[in-house]
Amino acid sequence: MNNFAYVRAGSLAEAIKEVSTKGAWLHAGGTDLLGCARNEILPVEKVVSITRLKQLKGISAQPDGGVKIGALTSLAEIAASTAVAAKYAALAQAAAAVGTPQIREQGTIGGNICQRPRCWYFRSSDIKCLKKGGTMCYAVTGENQYHAMFGGGPCFFVHPSDTAVALAALQAQISIAGPAGNKAVKIENFFISPKKNVGKENILLPGEIVTDIRIPSVSGTTKSSFRKIAARGSWDSALVSVAVALEIGSDGVRLARIALGGVGPYPWRIEAAEKQVVGKKLDGVVAAAAAEAAVSGAMPLRDNAYKLDMIKGSVEESLLAFI
Repeated sequence: MNNFAYVRAGSLAEAIKEVSTKGAWLHAGGTDLLGCARNEILPVEKVVSITRLKQLKGISAQPDGGVKIGALTSLAEIAASTAVAAKYAALAQAAAAVGTPQIREQGTIGGNICQRPRCWYFRSSDIKCLKKGGTMCYAVTGENQYHAMFGGGPCFFVHPSDTAVALAALQAQISIAGPAGNKAVKIENFFISPKKNVGKENILLPGEIVTDIRIPSVSGTTKSSFRKIAARGSWDSALVSVAVALEIGSDGVRLARIALGGVGPYPWRIEAAEKQVVGKKLDGVVAAAAAEAAVSGAMPLRDNAYKLDMIKGSVEESLLAFI
């Protein structure tokens, strides 16, 4: 690993100032940053630690009935939170599905949604792929069994965050602080398509820091869940994951939000499947129709068409579990 400077910020203002400089990278849990630095994926000249910033930690109820989760809150704390599980089960389940117990204790939700792709071409120190300033995405003709089938091109990485998929279904909002002040964006506007900027995965500008995540209040009839399929039970990214949030009344499903992970460069909302559910009472026929709609528009690569059945099965099972 190359030598780098280390700064432990004592305030948010100091962190913003330090991370605004060239070659500076933010350190929270460090579970992704240190691996990227070791493999020389990132040009790390300075590491800015924000672990002392207590205002970025914790889970708190909001006056509007929603919840605020500090960006430095550990995944383990979110997974164990009865308050989160009671109203936002999908997020608690997604946090519990990340990596190993050690990673969940160390990793933060802010870092989880901002982590870099796990694509083996991107992570290789010997390959200069398109995302690292090269001329081609090697996944197009190479080994692509884990790559994107929605929203891909010119780069076909998939976003590795489990919690981001749940947050997409729960309509979360991301709070950001930076040199120009504070702002908040909907989670669907936080991520960037490789078609717009192949080198980035989110909208963060130099010096900007995710400070918290806010999830709006939900009605008492809203239910949610997260389901993940991985090659191994731990320490693995999703082959396919699905987060579902439904508002269910006596007359059927009034509102549906379904997001997929492991299949695109950001959490992939499948509105075609949502339309199959809204206005209907859940049963096997409705769940099967939504599952079929979930793969509409998919463009599998040579080796990842197996994910189509995984998508359909996970969507159908998730919906049937609410009956």
